[in-house]
Amino acid sequence: ILTGYSSISTAVEAIKMGASNYLCKPASVEDILSAFAGVEPNPEVPINESPPSVERLEWEHIQRVLAENDGNISATARSLGMHRRTLQRKLQKRPVRR
Repeated sequence: ILTGYSSISTAVEAIKMGASNYLCKPASVEDILSAFAGVEPNPEVPINESPPSVERLEWEHIQRVLAENDGNISATARSLGMHRRTLQRKLQKRPVRR
């Protein structure tokens, strides 16, 4: 998996889905090619260990609930306990991942 939004929850989800590699953007060409070749990653590469922001955690939660509701905005808003229009405004700030 190559992601621009790395977090512990997305890494765990990727592993559960069978991913053998989890690369965070920006990833070097060597890292990407190594992942495809099955070569173990370099353990010397530093991992960004800064905790995600509250906004980031909120966005990931919204995306997870949206996926659980098959993209249904009204059902997602009900599940999250917010008004549908509030959810739509939050979703307009960032593109929806599918």
